[in-house]
Amino acid sequence: MSQRMIAAVVAGPLVVVLLALAAFAPLPYVTYRPGDTINVLGVESGKEIIQVEGHKTYRDPGELRMTTVIVSRPEQENSLLELMATWINGDNAVVPYDSVYQEGVTEEENDIQGAAQMVSSQDSAIAVALTELGYELAPRLEVQAVIPGSPAAGRLEVRDIFLEANGQKVTSSEDVIKAVSETAPGEQVTFLMRHGKVNRRISLTPEQVDGEQRIGVTLGQGYIFPFDVKVNINPLISGPSAGLMFSLAIYDTLTPGSLTDNEVVAGTGEIAPDGSVGPIGGIAQKIAGARDDGAELFLVPPANCADVDDVDNGDMELVLAETMHDVVEALEAWADDRGADLPTCADLAQGEARSEVRQ
Repeated sequence: MSQRMIAAVVAGPLVVVLLALAAFAPLPYVTYRPGDTINVLGVESGKEIIQVEGHKTYRDPGELRMTTVIVSRPEQENSLLELMATWINGDNAVVPYDSVYQEGVTEEENDIQGAAQMVSSQDSAIAVALTELGYELAPRLEVQAVIPGSPAAGRLEVRDIFLEANGQKVTSSEDVIKAVSETAPGEQVTFLMRHGKVNRRISLTPEQVDGEQRIGVTLGQGYIFPFDVKVNINPLISGPSAGLMFSLAIYDTLTPGSLTDNEVVAGTGEIAPDGSVGPIGGIAQKIAGARDDGAELFLVPPANCADVDDVDNGDMELVLAETMHDVVEALEAWADDRGADLPTCADLAQGEARSEVRQ
């Protein structure tokens, strides 16, 4: 037997082992799959998703569908074979881990962040819808998440509003952070909180975390609304990307007639307090889910226009969603005339090109 043949016989099993290890070794990638679409004008667990007390509501058969994506978890290990099995389906995607999660993030940290984003999304959606209806709202600082086992656990609740910290009026997150950080170890910091329609004083003893005083809450912008509006959505769904659809559903619920003319409209987009629509992840998977669930229109955030060129949207029309106000106007035009000229990503591109020419 020649030396070449002997080398091949010896190396062959080693190559097989190395290939097997490579096929099953975890790789730093995250998988995206189309998730459920949910009619936010509908019912969840026997209760209407958009719940209102103190204002007349209008319930119509139209549908406004928020879209979701099934994303592999931060600590989930995906092998080459698993990634290839996901990628082979054209509606799925495989993306680098660090484009979705921060390195070293835990499942609990990810869940807390996602829950806080959902609270912020809902509150901004309510504020934008009410602003569209003519209400003037002053932003306040609120609790958007409470860390289990922290000093705030069981004492403060999500959507509690900060009014005072150690007797001083709270106008920003810096006021709360300053009051907590200046509290001597073992001493208490006292807050005046707005819980629902009741004010209450809460004293907490901060704990040391990484050398800093903490009470264990995530802070964000909230509001004191003129009447009660709640979004009753499955708590397992998190993140900010349903903000636009929440805002449209709240507006539709508080105004007579169907914003969608009793048809099915889907979409996505983070809603900012000024009503502008921000980018989201997994738009191709969200479009696929809406397409399969029979939506006629899909609302696309401007920053995601570059991501939809090669997406299979079937017969579903893709509509540009720059602001919540723009979308309301577009849907009203479409309800009056199915052939209405609705804004598209192409319009956005043309507008940018004209701007560059002027410059």
